[in-house]
Amino acid sequence: MCGRFRLGFSLADAISCGFHAILKQKMRNARPLVQLDSIDRAILEALQQDGRISNQTLAQAVHLSPSACLRRVKALEESGVIAQYVALLDARAVGRHGTSYTIINLESTQPQRLEAFENAVRGEAEILDCFYVAGSNDYLVRFAYRDAEDLERFHREVLARLPGVVRSNSMLVLRTVKKTTALAL
Repeated sequence: MCGRFRLGFSLADAISCGFHAILKQKMRNARPLVQLDSIDRAILEALQQDGRISNQTLAQAVHLSPSACLRRVKALEESGVIAQYVALLDARAVGRHGTSYTIINLESTQPQRLEAFENAVRGEAEILDCFYVAGSNDYLVRFAYRDAEDLERFHREVLARLPGVVRSNSMLVLRTVKKTTALAL
């Protein structure tokens, strides 16, 4: 496991191998934290609930003038705190009744292998999320499927064809207890 360090390292490698200096360096290179005051938090909480809220309504909700509110929102966008605005779809309404979380293990975690896998994943529209994870597994992938046949097709035609995959283990969601895109501020 710690031999990976010589080939290129990841945050997971630094944690598992105990390379505290490497870990500190990686964290030091992370994007600086944006300082948010109570008004910024109120704006962000309102926008996370309704990204289409009008500036006028938002300004009233956070007790600002519309122009001051708009300046705050623009500053949050420019700083990267607000990454994008999207429409969230109801998967069931478009025929995707199941959700699968699949753990992926690669034959090698050499940087060029990781890059090949990640580039292939980025090109697969059906893969909703892909996370490089710490621990004994390499990636976690999320997929929404129509039925058992669609899930089987996804495993056979998408996951099994990704570069370097040697093992996958899927967990099927039986019931969603909580799902949110809102970050607690």
